[in-house]
Amino acid sequence: MAATRKIQLYDTTLRDGCQSEDVSLTVENKVQIAQRLDDFGIDYIEGGWPGSNPRDAAFFSEIKRVRLRHARIVAFGSTRRHGVKAGQDRNLELILRANTSAACVVGKTWDLHVREALRIPLKANLEILQDTIRYLKQRLDEVFFDAEHFFDGYAVNPEYALECIRAVAEAGADLICLCDTNGGRLPEEVGATVRAAREAVPTPLGIHCHNDAEVAVANTIAGVRNGAVQVQGTVNGLGERCGNANLISIIANLQLKLGYECVPPERLKMLSETSRLVYELANIPPHPRQAYVGRSAFAHKAGLHVSGIQRNARTYEHIDPALVGNDRRVLLSELSGRANILYKTREFGMRSELTPEQLDRLLDELKRLEGEGYTFDGADASFELLMMRTLGLATDHFRFVSFRVFDDKWHEDQAPFSEAVVIIEGPDGQRSRTTAIGNGPVNALDSALRRALLPYYPKLERMQLVDYKVRVLDDGVGTGARVRVLIESTDGTRQWGTVGLSSNVVEASWQALVDSIEYKLHKDNARPRLGRSPRKVPKAAAALTNGAGRATRRTGRKRSGPTVATASSESR
Repeated sequence: MAATRKIQLYDTTLRDGCQSEDVSLTVENKVQIAQRLDDFGIDYIEGGWPGSNPRDAAFFSEIKRVRLRHARIVAFGSTRRHGVKAGQDRNLELILRANTSAACVVGKTWDLHVREALRIPLKANLEILQDTIRYLKQRLDEVFFDAEHFFDGYAVNPEYALECIRAVAEAGADLICLCDTNGGRLPEEVGATVRAAREAVPTPLGIHCHNDAEVAVANTIAGVRNGAVQVQGTVNGLGERCGNANLISIIANLQLKLGYECVPPERLKMLSETSRLVYELANIPPHPRQAYVGRSAFAHKAGLHVSGIQRNARTYEHIDPALVGNDRRVLLSELSGRANILYKTREFGMRSELTPEQLDRLLDELKRLEGEGYTFDGADASFELLMMRTLGLATDHFRFVSFRVFDDKWHEDQAPFSEAVVIIEGPDGQRSRTTAIGNGPVNALDSALRRALLPYYPKLERMQLVDYKVRVLDDGVGTGARVRVLIESTDGTRQWGTVGLSSNVVEASWQALVDSIEYKLHKDNARPRLGRSPRKVPKAAAALTNGAGRATRRTGRKRSGPTVATASSESR
């Protein structure tokens, strides 16, 4: 464990992160991210390159209206052009117009770039570096220098690379950030190069790494352990090509593993929500296996692992997930053991303990369903309903009778539309026939079913579908393949997932939809507005029975999965 030492955090999500192939942030997005980074405890926020595009210029104007409590906004740009004095350079003028107290300028330190890209003498580049830093330092509180391609330059011509950073140190740079711009260096050589730079200049050093060799975080840590006092990176590792060093992982590793001070300890719990916010505003699905903050980062599937964490979480978790604002999750699959099931009963707050017979029967059913193609990794709600039925605690909020779906397209230029007809028996014993039109069969079914149930259960109005995924399971079967449908729903307070499986995508979707509604009603302990109280599902009907292990409904029809209503239906 290293002695406690403050590490400056320099975020370049709003500049380098926006160079990602699939990222485009609005000015409003950038302001919102800057506010979150400030709350989180980031020291410097690079707002963009004022001279490169109107959006970055607009950001610097808008952010002036925001009161930041901690972070300093940094304007980014390049050194002056060859043959132009600093005071006459357009880029430097735009940096100053951004009206920030700090600026970061990038300049060449690899002789290859000086000769091939700039096509100027090596000495002329040194003059550019010094002139630029001196000019800005006379007008700004802080000036950082990004030593572009420093590690590549040092590898082939260490004397010249060191000469470049000596030039900016003498010119008064407040910090020199050593950049692995191509992202191809490895931790051991990064560490050795940072040590050499530290011996060459008295100026504080930073580290800026790209992830082209998948070691940007490791390289950054190597830089810090060898003397760098500032780390540059982006939230979630966004950036050009393979991305930048991921600040999320860097902060957690430095603070939790090595004892450096990055953010106030209580703010570290904001790590996960900060990661999710940037994903959301960048319109990128969160990476489930991302270290520390991913949905799967503390997910346990194997029965042996679940048994271990119930005794001591340290057996299979390297940190407490709560430290970074994440949660422990126990998954259910054919790999599950009794420990997984018991953990879930406690997680769901079930008062009744499963008997050994029920436990074994449920575990066998779970493995059978997983073998057929169901997955409960993202469908805890479907599994909770399955457990409730096994214990005879499920409530029959309505009885499915039939559904029918019509798809129509009347001429080539018209978008197709779907009409669904759903017949159910309500909790008062009355049958209703409800129709709805949607932009597809699933949307129409969802609307018709909820329209039929709203008179009995008004709280369903707050429920909505937020995600819908279809996966084809059988290779080589074409349109006759089985599909698995996962649905994510919310009522504004909770969010839950359900699953359906069939060779008919409408039927698979129906299964997941019905489970989603039944789960909402179960969690609300819903009572119907009209008629008699809901009927309890007879234990014999709810239990997992017969040789195939299938649950039998009151209709006498066998279930093909864990849904409430999979009786006969017509679809077209």
